[in-house]
Amino acid sequence: MRSSIPADAPAVREPRHVPVAHVVRGGLVEGVHHGSVVVLDGDGTVRHRLGDVEAACYPRSALKPVQAVAMVRAGLPLDRALLALAMGSHSGEERHLAGARRILELAGLTPGDLRNVADLPYAPAVRDTWLREGRRPSRLAQNCSGKHAAMLYVCALNGWPLRTYLDPAHPLQTAIAKAVEELTGQRIAQVTVDGCGAPLFAVSLHGLARAAARIATGLPGTAERRVADALRDHPEMASGAGRDVAALMRAVPGLIAKDGFEGVQVAALPDGRAVAVKIADGADRARIPVAAAALARAGVDPALLGAFTGEPMLGGGRPVGSVRPVSALDPLTAPTAA
Repeated sequence: MRSSIPADAPAVREPRHVPVAHVVRGGLVEGVHHGSVVVLDGDGTVRHRLGDVEAACYPRSALKPVQAVAMVRAGLPLDRALLALAMGSHSGEERHLAGARRILELAGLTPGDLRNVADLPYAPAVRDTWLREGRRPSRLAQNCSGKHAAMLYVCALNGWPLRTYLDPAHPLQTAIAKAVEELTGQRIAQVTVDGCGAPLFAVSLHGLARAAARIATGLPGTAERRVADALRDHPEMASGAGRDVAALMRAVPGLIAKDGFEGVQVAALPDGRAVAVKIADGADRARIPVAAAALARAGVDPALLGAFTGEPMLGGGRPVGSVRPVSALDPLTAPTAA
């Protein structure tokens, strides 16, 4: 049974990361990405770990499903695509902007009520089109606008102040902090401000994986289950067309997954198996191949993960290498380590 009392906060220290991926060109290791990885079994025990999975870290947007659980518990009535958008780091496609507008309309609000930063769309192709059309950065286009619109909706429903919804002491943010501690099973180590302006809570990589597992195994009728179902059914609303995290969820039945800036990835299966990855240098190119290797370590059929082996290294326009997870993550060659 899950304890209602969270464990102590993870230690705030320089993480003891280790090599998790090699950049291989022409058969030689040209570069090394350090990081940390944790793989949980369905019962929550650690099946495998590399690096420092107990140090405090910022999950960035990988924490958004937890924030969504807190908002649903606080009365957010969204389901399906709009709930997926509420936990999204969207690409700025028109469906994302329309969805964020719709959430605001349901709250009786407008984009002028948003307090996230103004930005261009996240996806390069969408951003290029936006610039060709002479459009300027906006809060609606910023990749967290769905989350911010949902936050405002919750505040409107509860009669909470709107202008200060990003203050860590605001009732919304204290509710989110409570859910973070409950689902991760540990106290928050530190609070700062995320890129979008929302409070950002430091937990351990282990705690992040535990939270994802608890959401993925949510029972029918719970906030966790609503969040998991929305993410599974509408992965592109939480990301965008062609995004690797959406493709990963489409490839592995029942998987929920969420990426975050600075090389964070979390994923969990309906039976509670879960993985969390942090790439130390924030390199996005190592995030998915390492996460895919961790999922294989968790027992996911490697045949389902063949499309997530990493981008090729090009020489003269042709592949001459790739980003490869270290052998310690390869379930076919490495012994299991708890």
